[in-house]
Amino acid sequence: MPFKNFRMWRKRLPHWRADDETYYVTFRHRRPLDSAERLLLFRALLNPDGRRWNILILCVLPENTEILFTVTEKSPGVPYELSDIVEKAKDKAGRKIIKATGERFTPFYTESYDRIVRDEAELDERWQAILDAPVSEALCESPEDYNELWVVDAPR
Repeated sequence: MPFKNFRMWRKRLPHWRADDETYYVTFRHRRPLDSAERLLLFRALLNPDGRRWNILILCVLPENTEILFTVTEKSPGVPYELSDIVEKAKDKAGRKIIKATGERFTPFYTESYDRIVRDEAELDERWQAILDAPVSEALCESPEDYNELWVVDAPR
C-alpha cells in the first residue's frame, strides 16, 4: 500500500511520515514516574498547544508511554510534525517535574519510537496492548481503574 506524501528522516531511529495515517508512538522514561508525574505527562499529552492530533488511545505507565493517534493539519495539506507535538508535551511536563523535584534533567529520553500503523490488524493489536498495559504491569485490576489511560471509544 503506497503512502500519501511519504517522507523519511533520521535521528538515531528512522522516522516515517505520510499524510492521513494512524501512528503509534512510544517513549521510555529515564526513571519510573510516580502517579503525580504520570498525571502531569498525561495532561500535557492530552492537551498540546492547539488541536494538533486526535488521540485514539493514550497510556502513561511508570516506565514508558504509548499513544495511537492521527495528526491534524496546521494549514490545508500541511500536517503538524508529530515529533514536535510529543517533544513539546514531554518538555512541558518535564519542566514541571524538574521544578517539583529539583532534578537536573527531565525524566524522559529525548527520542521516541514511532511508526505508521500498517493495517487494521496492527491497529487492533496495538490498541489492545495499550489498553491492557496497566493490568499487565499489575498497576490495577482493570483498565477502567487506571487514571492515566485515555480511550476515545470502546475497545476495538
